[in-house]
Amino acid sequence: MAKPLSILVVSNELYPFIKTSEVADAVYAHAMGLRDLGHDVRVMTPKYGFISERKNRIHEINRLRDIPIPVGANDYPATVKSSSVNNPRVKIQAYITTNANFLDAQKGVQYDNATGNEFDNNDDRFIFFNRTVLQTCVTLGWFPDIIHCFGWQAAPMLAYARALHPQEFKKSKLVFTITDFNNQGVFAGKSVAKLGLPQEHIETAKHKTKLNFTRLGMSFADRVTTLSPGYATELNTNKDFKSAWSSLLRGKSLDGIPHGVDTHMWSPSTDAFVKARFSAIDTEAKADARAALQRLAGLPVSDVPVVSFVGPIDDAHGVDLLAECIPSIIKHNAQVVVCADHPWDHRKALEALAKKFPKSVVVRTLFDEEFLHHTVAGSTLLVKPSRSEAAGQYQRACLPYGTIPVVRLTGGVAEGLIDIADPKGNAVLFKQATAADLEKALTRALDTVSQHERWAAIVGNAMSTNVSWLLSAKPYDTIYRNLLKEKE
Repeated sequence: MAKPLSILVVSNELYPFIKTSEVADAVYAHAMGLRDLGHDVRVMTPKYGFISERKNRIHEINRLRDIPIPVGANDYPATVKSSSVNNPRVKIQAYITTNANFLDAQKGVQYDNATGNEFDNNDDRFIFFNRTVLQTCVTLGWFPDIIHCFGWQAAPMLAYARALHPQEFKKSKLVFTITDFNNQGVFAGKSVAKLGLPQEHIETAKHKTKLNFTRLGMSFADRVTTLSPGYATELNTNKDFKSAWSSLLRGKSLDGIPHGVDTHMWSPSTDAFVKARFSAIDTEAKADARAALQRLAGLPVSDVPVVSFVGPIDDAHGVDLLAECIPSIIKHNAQVVVCADHPWDHRKALEALAKKFPKSVVVRTLFDEEFLHHTVAGSTLLVKPSRSEAAGQYQRACLPYGTIPVVRLTGGVAEGLIDIADPKGNAVLFKQATAADLEKALTRALDTVSQHERWAAIVGNAMSTNVSWLLSAKPYDTIYRNLLKEKE
């Protein structure tokens, strides 16, 4: 049996501590999958101002109190606390960065939860967090085989490992995962000075005269990945990426790795948030799950189809297309549930529709985990009309519940999905980011729901689809081990 590796996974958000996007679920599933393979995995994430230390069992570690962390010309105190990430099979050590200036004082991750506005000091906040990660490792004397950073918010840590602690981390291999190339972490050029990097690395941190966190991560990583093969293909064929970014890969490929979900957390037979219990063998309680969702959402309890959307209500996720289609959905005698993790762009349009159709449409912003699970379990269809998205998790999470995804073909969102035109179909797929194409897909899905025998077969296909977290854990195990074999 191969020797277990020591692996540090770093992300700006991580379930169960904080989740404002599907990345939190992807990182959680990835870390737990690696632990399931036997690796020594630890995770590190910030504690933002709205995270409860008591609820999440976050405790102090004496030697990690009041660590001075430089940001620009000033030092700020960080206290790194301890917690854990668990499921019934495995447990992972978690380190949680706390600080009054940059984290506790602000109620949000990248955006203010109340307004949806981006914090104007995100450069300071994430520089601070990244420096605490390395300082924690140094203080603990723990230098893992692999350091894996997800998203631009964790990218500077790779530069700090190589530029500020080259001896301590000389044996560590660094992996950087692009979670959204459209969101690179771009700040004013003057912010480069806040990084505290040696002069020879200053230009490395810049792209078009501005500080760019993604560029910093790619420049210092031993391997760059993204969340799906499809999204990797999109980036590799993107003109801007090819001309200005691909050289940072230093001749190596951009690896697109499919990601799975925690099949204990996302399972209708074990879901801790949903009382209705069902499985691919006995789906009778699926109707009870729908009724529970309808009651929680304040909709009339009936046997009509429920069409749901979960995620940011912005153009990138195609919410304007969904809003345009809602009257058509209602004409098909269906209900609509929108779960928005931020009160952003299309909130007013959606709330106007909810006001116009109070018995058919509900919009929930800043929803909780329980409502999310009820939505996934109780819906008939889950809609993903994204214009751009690396991978996503909810269209995978819904399959074990027999909730059928209606998905636009973009990035890696449709990977593992087969259109219902095929006898093995488990999803409804469409190509164009238009309201007309989405409406056709929804009409096709809702018309098929009424064909009970055919719909039961589609639901059976969905519930038997492999969405396990090992989809990412096993390929990454190979990447990590190959990296460690490489000579400097």
